[in-house]
This record gives sequence, structure tokens and C-alpha cells, in this order.
Amino acid sequence: MRAAEAARAAGNEGKARVCARRGAGYAVRMHYRRVNGAGWGGDAFHQLKVLRDDVTQPETLRAAARRLTTQVNHDHAMPFAEDVLDDARALIAAYVDAPTA
Repeated sequence: MRAAEAARAAGNEGKARVCARRGAGYAVRMHYRRVNGAGWGGDAFHQLKVLRDDVTQPETLRAAARRLTTQVNHDHAMPFAEDVLDDARALIAAYVDAPTA
């Protein structure tokens, strides 16, 4: 997330989105490895797509994953008002920072 925030501060929103996606994907991978075992893998985009489609997860987190996997339009804009860096922070908080049972 530090890289995402630095990229945004430097005016590079595309890099900020990529870095946020990577951080969120890492958090999601950690979650699925805890649930499904050490063999779980894939890149950040794959991790987010799995979460996006996982009906066992809270809708707020699935929606964050949907936004993080949405491509920018022709004008390099997102079709929603939510901040993808906030979405990444929410996923990290849910899957990394949250206490485990």
C-alpha cells in the first residue's frame, strides 16, 4: 500500500491502482491459503477474481474485489466513485490485519 500511496502522490494513478491490486491480492491469497492450504496460489488479479465470485465472503469485500478487477475506460476513468486504494485497504484489514480464530 505504501507503493500505491506514493504513486498516487506522484500523480501516477495507474501505478497506484496496480500497486493497490497487488497488495489486496496478497491479502486475499493469505486468506485462501489459511482456508484451503498451502497449495493455493496465483497472481493478484486471479486472487481478486476468486474472491469476487466467492459467495461465502461478505458482499462488501466481494464488491471491493469487483472494483479492483474493473478495467479503466477509454478515458482512463473508473465507472464508480469508490476509491480502489480504500478497497485494497479494506481487504488487507479483513484478511491480514483481522485477528484469526
